[in-house]
Amino acid sequence: MSTSLSDLKPILKLFAREQKRGLLLGAAMSALTVGAGIALLGLSGWFITATAVAGLSAASAITFDVFAPSAGIRLLAIGRTASRYGERLSTHNATLSVLAALRERLFRGWAQAGAARDLARRPAKLLFRLTGDIDALDSLYLRVLVPVGVAIVAAIATSIALGLIHPLFGLSAGLLLLAAGLGIPLLAGRRAARHARRRAYGIEAVRARTIDLVAGQTDLLMAGRLDAQTAAIATANQYSSNADDCLNRMEAGVTIGFGVAATTLLTGSLLAVAALTGAGAISAPVAALGILIAFAAVEPFGALRRGALELGRMLLAAKRIGPRLSATMPIQQNAAPAGHFAFQLSGVCAGYGAEAPVLDDITLSLKSGEKLALVGASGAGKSTLMALLAAEIQADRGSVANHAATLLTQRTELFQDTLRGNLLLADPRATDDDLRQALLAAGLLADISALPHHLDTRLGEGGMGLSGGQSRRLALARLFLRDTPLWLLDEPTEGLDRATARDVMHRLSGKANGRSLVIATHIRREAAIADVIATLDGGRITRISRRGETAFEEALNRLRPD
Repeated sequence: MSTSLSDLKPILKLFAREQKRGLLLGAAMSALTVGAGIALLGLSGWFITATAVAGLSAASAITFDVFAPSAGIRLLAIGRTASRYGERLSTHNATLSVLAALRERLFRGWAQAGAARDLARRPAKLLFRLTGDIDALDSLYLRVLVPVGVAIVAAIATSIALGLIHPLFGLSAGLLLLAAGLGIPLLAGRRAARHARRRAYGIEAVRARTIDLVAGQTDLLMAGRLDAQTAAIATANQYSSNADDCLNRMEAGVTIGFGVAATTLLTGSLLAVAALTGAGAISAPVAALGILIAFAAVEPFGALRRGALELGRMLLAAKRIGPRLSATMPIQQNAAPAGHFAFQLSGVCAGYGAEAPVLDDITLSLKSGEKLALVGASGAGKSTLMALLAAEIQADRGSVANHAATLLTQRTELFQDTLRGNLLLADPRATDDDLRQALLAAGLLADISALPHHLDTRLGEGGMGLSGGQSRRLALARLFLRDTPLWLLDEPTEGLDRATARDVMHRLSGKANGRSLVIATHIRREAAIADVIATLDGGRITRISRRGETAFEEALNRLRPD
């Protein structure tokens, strides 16, 4: 994947939009810290030398003012400490705020229908976007933007300060600082870009293959591929380690390059001040001031060392994340059906990019207010048809038209948040009264009211703190908060005990209030509330029966009993 500096534009726009003032303040504090450090070293050298020269005679020792320089040194030392603290506080606060906003924006984008399906299919790859890629951008401000700006300011300030001693001295020192200080990191960054990308790919491969190993270890063991998968992880890890070794060698080379540049600048400064002192143009204290300013001026460029080596990784991360920031993600929606239909499918073929489609030539419709049960063996295409109606996937062929739909998946997705926070995912504008009404309709209000903190009760990861039945009822309450005319239910009572399952189905049926329901199921109690049963087999509809027909009862009898 080719990268360029233009890939950073969406990221820089986000930085400026989210924390422009904080980022500028951090850069200013960093420049102030570096400036105070250079001035402190130069003034200290001048003061020590001037004191030594003044001590050569009693007259000069008596008249020499030690208070102003010492006060200046103390002021610079205290100011440097304060600015360093302010720099750390402002830069890290601004960076973390920007990265938090970036993670939120990406997460919201991947929470949309089509992207959510991709995330479910490729969790390791897309999770890396929320972790590794954003962590790479952490260094963009702290290790590239701020150090470059501060280094340029330091070079200009040093050139001006030394130019007051002698214009040619200042110009030469400034040009050497800019040429070596920026040229070395730029050259190293260009050479390290390939290795930085290799390292990022290697880490991503290690994570993806490790997740595959943990999630599919039973299948891998049955297929005799467990050792091969372990070897694949080791190979990816070695690939990443080799890239790390290359980057470490380049970092050592950059350190040597800066050392050579500093030595060259210091040697040139010694020769320059020696010549100027010998000619009587400057005094010994001023000569010491010039040497120490030149010596300290190289320090800001050292901060660019690691940032230059990670620039390739940053550009790769920006290349992958940037498109989701520069354009608004379109919300996938199916066309609207005819007025008296909840959905209409005509000659639909759909799948997940595989050669053979999961659904083949599906023609099916449901009138508004009716309830449809999709039955069939596992893998027949029920969940795919639900995803099609939810606009999580698009048809490869045929037409799909349906009203706005809400999908209740078989797995209850709860987050480590308060009960209120988990409910507000369904409707962020809902009031506490709305939440209580939804909980009441789901049969969970009494349980929540008995908790010490009620709606403010925090759940653990994955909804820990609630039983399986309570988790399902909480998901049901979220469904009730979604005011859509079509509800899609994927095995809504799977894993619940009989009493809880019957109560959930009773509440679902009662709360529908004229809405249309589509239920994918293997269980009789779930299909029993339907007006129509459609049987799927191998991605095709083999039979459609309506309540009151003999085929309807036959279809119910073939399902798993309550």
